Amino acid sequence: MIQEHLLAFFIPFGLVLFVFTPLVRKFAFRTQVLDQPDSPRKVQSAPVPKLGGWAVFLGFASVIAVWQIFWPEFFGLFIKNNYLWGILVGGFILALGGYLDDRFVLAPRYQFLFPVLAVVALIVSGVQLSYINNPFGGAILFDTVKILSYPLFGGIFIFVWVLGMIYTTKFLDGLDGLVSGVAGIGAIVLFLLSQIPQVSQPDTALLSIMFAGAILGFLPWNFHPAKIYLGEGGSTFAGFMIGALAIISGGKVATALLIMGIPILDVAWVILRRTMNQFSPFTGDRKHLHFRLLDIGLSHRQAVMVLYFFSAAFGVSGLFLQSAGKVVALAVLFAVMVLLGGFLVIGYHRKIKN
Repeated sequence: MIQEHLLAFFIPFGLVLFVFTPLVRKFAFRTQVLDQPDSPRKVQSAPVPKLGGWAVFLGFASVIAVWQIFWPEFFGLFIKNNYLWGILVGGFILALGGYLDDRFVLAPRYQFLFPVLAVVALIVSGVQLSYINNPFGGAILFDTVKILSYPLFGGIFIFVWVLGMIYTTKFLDGLDGLVSGVAGIGAIVLFLLSQIPQVSQPDTALLSIMFAGAILGFLPWNFHPAKIYLGEGGSTFAGFMIGALAIISGGKVATALLIMGIPILDVAWVILRRTMNQFSPFTGDRKHLHFRLLDIGLSHRQAVMVLYFFSAAFGVSGLFLQSAGKVVALAVLFAVMVLLGGFLVIGYHRKIKN
C-alpha cells in the first residue's frame, strides 16, 4: 500500500502545485477576482488573487477520477461510490459559492446557503453516523429514530458538525498558509489514524492522503508572502473535508477536535464576544488568535508556525490516546487556549503601554 499512498499524495500535489494553481491564478488576475489591501484585517500590501480553492478542489477531484478509472477496487469497504459523489458535489457547491462571493461579495445570508447545500449533499449521498464512542464507556447512539432507514439524530449531528468545521476554517483564514497548512496536518493525522490496527480503514486512509496532497500542493503558493489565496471556496472546502473525513472514518470526532481545537475555541470566543457586543458574528475584526500573535510581535510566518505546532501536537496525541485520554487531552487543550489567550492579551496591552 505504500506505493498507492505515495501516488495518492503526489498526483494531486503535483497537479495543484504545477498545473491548477498557476491556471487559476491567471484566471483570477484576468477576471480581477483579487483581495484588495483595503482594511486593517488585510495583511498584504498589494492585491492578491483569490479562487485558490478551485485549484485544490480540481486536484482532489482529479485524483479521485484517476483512482475510479484505474483502481476502483480500492474504494467500497467504508467509502461507497455515492459517498464520493456526495463529497465531490458538496465540494463543487462550495467552490461555486466561493467564486460568486469572491467576485461579487455576497451578503452573509447568501454565503450561508452554499455551506448548507454542501452538507445536505453529503447527507443525501448516504453518509451517516449511527453512534460515537462514549469516552466514559459504551457508545452514544444516534440511530434510535430513523427516517427511511436513515438515523435522524446522526444526520442532525453530521449537519451541525460539518457546518461547524466549515465555519471554523472560514474564520481561521486570516494569515497566509494558515488554513491550508492546518487542513493538511489534519488530513495527515486522519490518514495515520485510519492506518492503525485498531481502526484499519484503508479506503478512508486513501481519501485522507488524497486531500492532504491537494491542500499541501497549494501551500507553497499560499505560504507567506502568498501569491494566491484560498478564497471563500477554498477556506470552506478545507473545513468541509476535515469534517467529512472525521465522520467517514468512523466518527473520529475527538481526534478532529484535537486537531482543530485551538481554531474552534478561538472562533467560539470571537463569535461570543461579537454577539455580546451586539455585532454580527460575520463582522470581521483583528481579535482572532492569529492576529493577536502578530500584535505581540511575532512575524507572519512565526504566528502561522505556532498554530501549526498546536494542531500537529494535539492531533498526533489523538493517535495514541484512548477515548478517556482524548477527553483529558481536550481539557488540556482548553486550558492551553485560556492561558495562551490571557498571555496574548496581557502582552498586547504591555506593548501598547510601552
